[in-house]
Amino acid sequence: MSYEPSKVLAQALKQAKNKSEDGVLESSALNPKQAALLKKAGCLTQVIRGWYLLSRPEPAGSSTVWYVGFWNFIKVYLLKRFGKHGYCLSADTSLDLHTGEGHIAKQVTAITRKPSNQTVALPHDTSLLLYADTKNFPRQLEKLNGIYVMPLPLALCRLSPAYYKNKPLNVEIALKMLQSVTEVSRILLDGALVTDAGRIAGAFRAIGESPKAEQIVRDMQAAGLSVSEINPFENHVPSLSAIPRIKSAYSGRIEAMWKRMRSEVISEFPDPPGTAPNKEERVIRIIQERYKHDAYHSLSIEGYEVTEDLLQRIAEGNWRPDVDPKDHEQIDAMAAKGYHEAFQQVLKSVRKTIVGLNAGKVFEDDLQNWYRALFSPSVQAGILKAADLAGYRSGPVYIKGARHVPPGGKDAVLDSMETLFRLIRDEPHPAVRAVLGHFIFVYIHPYMDGNGRIGRLLLNLMLVSGGYRWTIIRIEERARYMAALEAASIEGRIEPFAKFVRSELDYWTEKIASSTAASASDGCP
Repeated sequence: MSYEPSKVLAQALKQAKNKSEDGVLESSALNPKQAALLKKAGCLTQVIRGWYLLSRPEPAGSSTVWYVGFWNFIKVYLLKRFGKHGYCLSADTSLDLHTGEGHIAKQVTAITRKPSNQTVALPHDTSLLLYADTKNFPRQLEKLNGIYVMPLPLALCRLSPAYYKNKPLNVEIALKMLQSVTEVSRILLDGALVTDAGRIAGAFRAIGESPKAEQIVRDMQAAGLSVSEINPFENHVPSLSAIPRIKSAYSGRIEAMWKRMRSEVISEFPDPPGTAPNKEERVIRIIQERYKHDAYHSLSIEGYEVTEDLLQRIAEGNWRPDVDPKDHEQIDAMAAKGYHEAFQQVLKSVRKTIVGLNAGKVFEDDLQNWYRALFSPSVQAGILKAADLAGYRSGPVYIKGARHVPPGGKDAVLDSMETLFRLIRDEPHPAVRAVLGHFIFVYIHPYMDGNGRIGRLLLNLMLVSGGYRWTIIRIEERARYMAALEAASIEGRIEPFAKFVRSELDYWTEKIASSTAASASDGCP
């Protein structure tokens, strides 16, 4: 009996899914013909010899499949090879996970019970370093996202000196997450870790926690151990000193990024011109005139194919999916219709800021209206479920081609958004609200879809609230735009993104000025 090629592929894919664990499977789970068929169809990507990821077809050389499956592969591979409780991530890598470092590491290090000393080369210049250390293998393990790690206090006590220098923010977040300093003292005393005690005490003092530093020193002295306290940070200005204890790693990281980055943003922007309530209608008219340009570029950045004719029909109310079957079938049309509806909601938000309402509070109050408007056409057309309009995502989400991994889980998203709302509300400089508001919103990625479009609308609400021009991120600048966001997410460098937004602001300011001058020369008002 023979099968149609599509049925054979479907059967192979079904077996691969059944045999996989979180999208990861060993080659032994498939016969060679099935594996070859799935690889040819782009549904199977080899990680290392004998191991695969189930995947959606991507262009050759794309990193998306690997970045999406990275931590799932690490989890499944280590468990299959070393068994339950047979491995543990190193102190440095454990702290990365505890503190919510949201990007794919170049190298993950794991300690094992069995002999294992080797480096496993992984795709896209990443690797897994394995080494056996039965003597120092942790007596207690903790699971984060299904991966065995050292508990936070133990990871702090075993950190390498270089970690303090290379990732001081992670250390600061970890110290602020501790429930009690006695958790650390107990481990330091148990191992007589005098040098580590000196580093941790010095780190506590450096972030303004002198009582905790002194408690560690006194605890060690009570056991006859003399501690020489040292500041292990190099040129690190603490960002969380004013906060007794952070709510979560993600909220602490966002708080610290905002405080560290805001001065760089301010240096890239002219003094905010401010808004005048009596010019409300003129501001709204100029924004409305920019709508078609804005919609075209914002939707094109997300990969939608949107024509001038489609935008015109939607703006004029001539888009009729109930009458024209072609309209009902166009996902691009649904996206364009949703963007038009969301744009109208944003105009309402702009009006509130022009008359003096706090722009951050307006955004917090109106965000759900924007999101609902953006996707209600897709729900009405049956493309999305009505429940998808309810709010933030509850599961993981990934950004195509990016090493940055947004906060995972409902609680992490809620904590992160609560922090973002507060920071925007309290921020006096509109350029900071705009640039950091956009960056951190897409850093959090609170929704399964629409984050980029909403992030750009947020950018403009904040710019206009301070008297700046409505600014469109052009599709021609997409590569530079995405690279600047990635630099901020992975390397903590906001300057490229601040410069990019400023350059786009200048472009549209000059364009509006030149078109106004041309209208005046033609005798137009």
